[in-house]
Amino acid sequence: MEYRIPLSATPQTFTVGLAGVEYQLTLRWLDADEAGWILDIDLPDGGGDVVHGIPLVTGCDLLAPYAYLGVGGSLVVWSDDSDATPTESNLGDGVDLWFVTEDE
Repeated sequence: MEYRIPLSATPQTFTVGLAGVEYQLTLRWLDADEAGWILDIDLPDGGGDVVHGIPLVTGCDLLAPYAYLGVGGSLVVWSDDSDATPTESNLGDGVDLWFVTEDE
C-alpha cells in the first residue's frame, strides 16, 4: 500500500503512523550552499531518536540505508516534475512524501 504523507513548504513536526508504529517526523529547510529539506524521525513524546538528517531527494528509498531499523516500508519523495529536487517552496505542492509498505 502507498500512503501520501501531507506536507507543506514550512518547517514542521507531526506524528504519523508508519506500518503500525507512531513516529514523529520533523522537516526543516537547511539554508546553505547545498540547501535542501532535512528529515528527522523520532519516537513520539521524547521516546527516542530513530534517525536524523535524512536529505529529501527524489528517486530513491530514503530509508534504504536504515533497513536494519525495520520500519516496515519505504519513504519516497515524488515530484510531479520527474526527478526535480524539492525546493524551499514546492514541498507539498508538486513534491510529495510517500510511505510504501513492504507488502507491495
